[in-house]
Parts: sequence; structure tokens; C-alpha cells
Amino acid sequence: MTQHPTPNERRPANDGPKAAARNRAALVTAAREIYAEHGLDAPFSAIARRAGVGQGVLYRHFPDRAAVATAVLEENVRQVEKAAAAEPLAFAGVLGVLTWHLTESAAFIGLLHAGEASRPDIRAYALALSERVERALRAELPDGHRLGAANDLMLAIAMVSGAVTGPTRAERERRALTAWRLLDVEVGPVRPFGG
Repeated sequence: MTQHPTPNERRPANDGPKAAARNRAALVTAAREIYAEHGLDAPFSAIARRAGVGQGVLYRHFPDRAAVATAVLEENVRQVEKAAAAEPLAFAGVLGVLTWHLTESAAFIGLLHAGEASRPDIRAYALALSERVERALRAELPDGHRLGAANDLMLAIAMVSGAVTGPTRAERERRALTAWRLLDVEVGPVRPFGG
């Protein structure tokens, strides 16, 4: 026998596209947190649990780890671009935002670089992300800055990115800041962009 809701009972509203966008954002945040805490060996299902959605929702948005890595890195680059476009942030502040993303997403950067050698589409994607970061940072780079020469800015970022290792976020941040200090580059507070 089929039961129908009584007039006083209501079914939960179906938010449709709003829910999909909200779920995707929650999955990206959860993936960044899970892999920052546990590395790439963390179960894929842990992302769904952390985001508070079912595994079907996870797989609908991200069929595999590479798709999650792509989404997280894309969001990272968007945040760096927003930080660079914000009036009150200076170059050091934008580097602080970039450094936060490097420390939070070290596992994804490693996954992306591992795939570069075997898949031309991943290599092209990685280059496109790098170019966007470079454009955003160059727009804020003060005249005469030590990283102003043709390839110095991206080489410094690659060097810092390579130094961002360690089992904890605090250790990765410490190593990143040490690398910037050794390059004699001032970095603002290491934090996500909140503007």
C-alpha cells in the first residue's frame, strides 16, 4: 500500500542545480582537507563522508582522483587570481595565499606532476594553470623585484613547491617559508584568500 504524505507533512525541497553546486564546493573543500591530512592514500570515500554527501554524488562530480586534483588545483588558482586582483593585498600577501594553497594541496600537485609524464592533456593543463598563476603574480610584482627576470618567478615557485613536503600542514608550511626565506623573498601571512 502506497502512503502519501498528509497535508501537514512536507517532502524536503529539491534544490536541483543549487544543491549540485553546493555539493561540488563541499567535495572540493573536503578533498583538500582529507588529502592534506592523510595524503593520497586516504580512501576516496572519505571525501564524500567529510563533505556530508553520498558516494554517488562524489562519483557524479569526480570519477577519480585525477578529477578531484584538477578541481582542487583549479580552485587554488582562482583564489590566487582573486587575491592578486584585490586592492589591499601586496605581492607578499598574494605569495602568502599561494603558499597556503601549496601547503594544503601538496598531494594534488604531486599527482598532477606524476600524470604529466604519461598524459599530454595533463601536461597542457598543468602549464595552463602555471601561466594563470604567473600572470596573476606578475601583475602584483613590484618593479625591480628580485624575481622580475623572465623565468625567475615561476622557478622560485617550483622550488618552493618542491620543498613543501611533510606529514603535517604545519611542517609543510614551515618548509615552504624556509624555502622563501632562503630565496630572500618576503611572504605575507600564510592563509586562504578571504575576500
